[in-house]
Amino acid sequence: MTTAAPTGPAASASRAGGGRAGTTGVPRRVGRPRARRRKSGARGIALTALTWGIALLFVSPALWMVLTAFKQEGDAATDPPTVLFEPTLERFGGVVDSGILPYLANSMVATLVSTSLVLLLGVPAAYALSIRPIKRTQDALFFFISTKMLPVVAVVVPLYVAAAQVRMLDNVWTLVVLYTAMNLPIAVWMLRSFFLEVPKGIVEAAQMEGAGLPRVLWSVMLPVMAPGIAATALICMIFSWNEFFFAVNLTAVQAATAPVFMVGFITSEGLFLAQLSAAATLVSLPIVVVGWIAQRQLVRGLSMGAVK
Repeated sequence: MTTAAPTGPAASASRAGGGRAGTTGVPRRVGRPRARRRKSGARGIALTALTWGIALLFVSPALWMVLTAFKQEGDAATDPPTVLFEPTLERFGGVVDSGILPYLANSMVATLVSTSLVLLLGVPAAYALSIRPIKRTQDALFFFISTKMLPVVAVVVPLYVAAAQVRMLDNVWTLVVLYTAMNLPIAVWMLRSFFLEVPKGIVEAAQMEGAGLPRVLWSVMLPVMAPGIAATALICMIFSWNEFFFAVNLTAVQAATAPVFMVGFITSEGLFLAQLSAAATLVSLPIVVVGWIAQRQLVRGLSMGAVK
């Protein structure tokens, strides 16, 4: 007894179902996505390891400096270097007993006052060059940055003579003026770029409410670009804190800064590596602490405008 084959929609459905069944019955290459995921995962691990390796390579001198600061002078001068040793704080005590505190105070005064002056002068200048640019804005910006192209050694003699004439040698306020002039061009360029990233709609809305330019600056724009101001201030602080050439040539005892103090460990008797490393660690600590406290604002400021 034979059964008639189904016709019509039932036949089409059965054929479609049979085609799908036949298709699903064929083995697919399910291993390829897994292989791709494994390959991408291995690539990510390799990239992470490479990044950590490069980071450790750049940080290794600072880590070795801190490690040497806890050594005795005999352990610090060995060749090959000593890795296993008994840590000691004697070198830090010797640095403090050598009188580093007045030098740190001079560096603190010169850095904080000059950075405050840079922001006080740079914020209005950058605001004017970004919101209400003049006809020669590009020329003004080039003039600011061109002052950084002059070698410092070319102006140290005229500065020394001028400071001697007004009796400002070995005076911390001379360093304040020089550090302000040194950092102001960079600050204007950085702050202008941050001002340009502020949405114009905010400024226009404030102006429609009747706010003048000073009110727009202090009440509207500065809160928005606070991370950029923090980043600019930190960079100016780093430049001022580490400056050596002006300090060593224009100061002697009363206004000498921390970088000048560290030169005293290089004597004719030899190089005291452990004590020099301890001094460098203490001198670096304030900037590291400030950077750590302001790291969130610093990252936001340096990334302003990077992602729209």
